[in-house]
Amino acid sequence: MAPMVHGLEAEYFGRVGFAFLDADDPATDTFQRTLGFYYQPELYLLDANGNLLEKFIGYTTEDQLRSAFNQYLQ
Repeated sequence: MAPMVHGLEAEYFGRVGFAFLDADDPATDTFQRTLGFYYQPELYLLDANGNLLEKFIGYTTEDQLRSAFNQYLQ
């Protein structure tokens, strides 16, 4: 999924910020608990204030992500 996500990152540059979290890094435990992380891969769509808009668990298609981005960018 990484190549697809990186492609979307380039496509939505300046409109959607992307941050990548290493689930194996103990320094991210608090953030993982806050988001309710429990399975890889997980993708979170947050608003500018850090509020969770959508959570994608497991394989997610490019079209699903693009649709969510476009919905919230309106």
